Amino acid sequence: MLDARLKRIIDPSIGRIGKSLHALGVTANQITVLGLLIGGISGILIAYEWYLWGLLLIGLSRLMDGLDGAVARAGRKTDLGGYLDIVFDFIFYGLIPLAFAFARPENALPAAVLLMVFYANGASFLAFAIMAEKRNITTQSHGSKSLYFTGGLAEAGETYAVFGLFCLFPGWFGVIAYSFAALTAITTLSRILLARELFTETDLPKEKASHSDLA
Repeated sequence: MLDARLKRIIDPSIGRIGKSLHALGVTANQITVLGLLIGGISGILIAYEWYLWGLLLIGLSRLMDGLDGAVARAGRKTDLGGYLDIVFDFIFYGLIPLAFAFARPENALPAAVLLMVFYANGASFLAFAIMAEKRNITTQSHGSKSLYFTGGLAEAGETYAVFGLFCLFPGWFGVIAYSFAALTAITTLSRILLARELFTETDLPKEKASHSDLA
């Protein structure tokens, strides 16, 4: 829900930094890997209940997630880069709830519920992208991406904000996790309904189509 709006605000600055890094010889894949490594360290810090340090590294990790795309656009985008970006994002999304489960035993059940919903949402996202590619359906609402991005109530921006709330209010982890799990489930259901609307026909369109994202 927030991603497209935030993108319009931060893209100019991120784009300039990306061009500078590309000029220095830094590659997008290097930044993608660095982002995951920083995210992994943030998970370790959270597991040891160093929440504010974990929050700082979450922010730095997500900055890397934005910069890799900017560097790729400044140079040359590759399928491998797009693949690593989406896979590492999903690893990061699972890592942070898992870290909170390690930190405190009472977090285990809400973390498990959130991870299950993340799993379902990720499956709906990737399956939709595959079918959209098969039918030549495109969108630019989230910028130039390697995969078709469908929006919803729970996107990357909301997820990062929730991870921030986890770190700032660790005693409320369960309440926040269950609430966000509900929003994510709504996003998953809305994507399934959109797929039912778009993919019912058996014949694939011959010409490339375009469809706006869910808001």
